[in-house]
Amino acid sequence: MKKWIIAACVFSFMIYMPGCGKDQEGTEKNDKMSGTLTFAIWDDNLNEVMESNHMVEKFQERYPDIEIEIEKIKDDSEYWNIMEMRAAANQLPDVMLNKTFTLSRFQDDMVDLRDTKAAAGSMWAMEYAIEGKVLGIPMTSGYEYVYYWKDMFEEAGVGVPTTWKEFQETAEDLQKYYGGADDFAALACGLKDEWTNYPYMEFMPALESGNGKNWDTMVQEDAPFSEGTDVYRAYQKVESLFASGVLGKNPLNHGNNQATRLFAERKAAMIALGDWGLQYIRNETDDTSDLGTFYLPVRENTADPFYVIVQPDNFLGITVHSERQEAARAFVEWFYSEDWYPEYIKQITAASAMTEFPKEKDPVLSEADELCPDRQMVLYDGGGTEFDAIQNEIIFDYKKLGAEMAAEGFDFEKRMRELNAKWADAKKKLKLK
Repeated sequence: MKKWIIAACVFSFMIYMPGCGKDQEGTEKNDKMSGTLTFAIWDDNLNEVMESNHMVEKFQERYPDIEIEIEKIKDDSEYWNIMEMRAAANQLPDVMLNKTFTLSRFQDDMVDLRDTKAAAGSMWAMEYAIEGKVLGIPMTSGYEYVYYWKDMFEEAGVGVPTTWKEFQETAEDLQKYYGGADDFAALACGLKDEWTNYPYMEFMPALESGNGKNWDTMVQEDAPFSEGTDVYRAYQKVESLFASGVLGKNPLNHGNNQATRLFAERKAAMIALGDWGLQYIRNETDDTSDLGTFYLPVRENTADPFYVIVQPDNFLGITVHSERQEAARAFVEWFYSEDWYPEYIKQITAASAMTEFPKEKDPVLSEADELCPDRQMVLYDGGGTEFDAIQNEIIFDYKKLGAEMAAEGFDFEKRMRELNAKWADAKKKLKLK
């Protein structure tokens, strides 16, 4: 029986089964492999796949004495706020998700999974180990794209850009051509949800020089926001793009769902999203025959390397707060086994993260590869403990900074000077060299 529970901003459904003790035949149960596991998520697509494919029921066919409670939190921003509060109170769920940039934040709260079969079969788990410990196993391999409408490009007389200058000029030309409509945006980006600018604010510094560990490199610098640095160059490009008007008239007034809907309705010509975004676009339109993709061109000229981000996503892990770690471990192993993972990865547009279960790219996404045969992949790292410490000390939120760039009156040079001063003070206070 399924029952929806609504409390504050957390939405969860529970699957109820008989309590622990003896099973129907009267035999004793293994208490470590029974009871209720709480699994907290924010991802709408993941929630839909789990529900529509009856994940809980299938898991309980194998482990009938383990109940699953899935907590669906509104979005990832709310998710991290809630998880940090729970971590401080030693009340994290049994199973939770992490991103590349939160692994170090929760490293003391996660169980080491390096001895699991799931970790051994993962393409990326050991790549993101912290002090040799596997704190989560990624569900997918994530690639980033710019989705665009081919027919809109053709009508406006623009082509697929291959450098940053061409990208901004293409956006400006599209805005001029279609900008008669009040709600048109050449480049959709719902900045009311600040996280939506992550392709620019989070990834572009790494794409400037092909350094996937750019956040850790910054720790060694006293003034990383100075002219000439990767971060400065990347953010200068973003500020110029956002200030050009290509995001439409009100990018701060709508969130990601609205921006994706505008794109699906062809009230926007481009939108930058991960491979997961293809599902959202298809949910909003019945016709994707003219939908194409290309990689975000950050490079200055065509002689420079064309760097492309790849990162594993949604690291599934077990918290040290769990009182049922053996049952939680059984769930993690099952999730990445042939009993579930092949069905899961088939249902989504992201790439596989398990060596045993490869997957071909969707034709829409593979178009970006065809357009960029000389691409060089950059394995993105969300930053280590020292970067995290400085970031918390100066309250450096690059996604919030991106939203500020779209606001009228933003002073880029002043903001970079402020960040440099705060950065240097934080390093001194934290005694980092």
